[in-house]
Amino acid sequence: MSNIKNLTVGRIRNQLFSLALPVMGTSFIQMAYSFTDMAWVGRLGSRQVAAIGTVGILVWTTNSLAIIGKVGSEVNVAQCIGAGRLDKAQSYASHNIMTALALAVVWSAFVLLFSSQIIDIFSLEKTVAVMAGNYLHIVTTAFPFIFLSAAFTGIYNAAGQTKVPFCINAAGLIVNMILDPTFIFLAGMGVEGAAWATWISQAIVCLLFIGALKWKKKLFPDFSFFTKVKSIYAVSILKVGLPVAALNSFFSMIGMLMSRQASTYGGYLGVMTLTAGGQLEAIAWYTSQGFSTALSTFVAQNHSAGKYERVKKGYYLTLAITAVIGVGCTFLFYYGGEAIFSLVTPEPDAYKAGGLYLKIDSYSMIFMMVEITIQGVFYGTGRTLPPAIVSICGNVMRLPVAAVLCSSGMGIAGVWWAISASSIMKGIALYLWLWFRRRKILLGIR
Repeated sequence: MSNIKNLTVGRIRNQLFSLALPVMGTSFIQMAYSFTDMAWVGRLGSRQVAAIGTVGILVWTTNSLAIIGKVGSEVNVAQCIGAGRLDKAQSYASHNIMTALALAVVWSAFVLLFSSQIIDIFSLEKTVAVMAGNYLHIVTTAFPFIFLSAAFTGIYNAAGQTKVPFCINAAGLIVNMILDPTFIFLAGMGVEGAAWATWISQAIVCLLFIGALKWKKKLFPDFSFFTKVKSIYAVSILKVGLPVAALNSFFSMIGMLMSRQASTYGGYLGVMTLTAGGQLEAIAWYTSQGFSTALSTFVAQNHSAGKYERVKKGYYLTLAITAVIGVGCTFLFYYGGEAIFSLVTPEPDAYKAGGLYLKIDSYSMIFMMVEITIQGVFYGTGRTLPPAIVSICGNVMRLPVAAVLCSSGMGIAGVWWAISASSIMKGIALYLWLWFRRRKILLGIR
């Protein structure tokens, strides 16, 4: 286990950046999967983009559920490493794999069984709904790969080996970028071609993770993918991971309902703007998420080791970094929204609608950065419930606010303002929560 990084000693800035940059790279690669699909499919038309964007929300739900295994690994494995219990770290890693596999089977079966009813939620026009259904049926069979890869990523993040997930996901992205135009255009498969490209690339990523853990044995020499489940480990994983998964899953469900509102007030163009705009917004989200994940691992090890001063310094440094990123994203989306959106689809009506979305969304960027950064502190100390409460309340607020604004004459822009306002509220609320509990969380004072 010599490859596990000890984050309780050494320069904090160097450690955070060495952890965050590969995580950011991995996150951007994951975003690039969807963006690549949309960019190629966008050449077929905005209806096709709306179809895969709709399914993208469901894939988002899948990634949200997969967070149980990812966060379970990042927190429990990292805390065991910080406490010097490498045997328990290995046990937690194996249990997270088992948890991920079980959840994947149940979720995939559910989606396949109720796929038609799920697509109906979005109130799509018939042609778009048919394309979305075909895309969904293929992608759903790749969900187990997503669950397992998330758990594998969490294990390596907890050990400070964030470069491994980056390299593996980069390989998957290269495959996806080659297969997308090949299947969509050369093979004439259209939207379904994008689905198969994603399926194959996700399978390759999962296999590479298995190979890295099982055969290279750089982390755990006696690592086992299948283990007898013990309640003490399973309960701890669920205790940590479920609030985060609930947070993100609920967010995706709200996204489904927001897509329905976007369809009501803006037709397929509204759905396309919301889903594609969300992918572009992920540029900012994944950037801050990289530092949040790094901070979570850093905090987990140092908090367990009783090094609270390093916890505090790591938090303030990360907050400063993400604040700068937030300011940059604000200017990028406000002044360059249309140009950015034109990369998805060249249709003037589409990228003008997208430009408005990004302009309104730009006001919330710095607050979103604050929220995600502080999540890292809470996750690292095993307190996953506060971010879940703040996020759920903020996301629920979007629906009635959007309904009021849209019906008052703002039209589809009311949906965009509801999204931006809720992000601002969440950032402020979570910052205040940490500020009032800072002595206990950051300094370890009871």
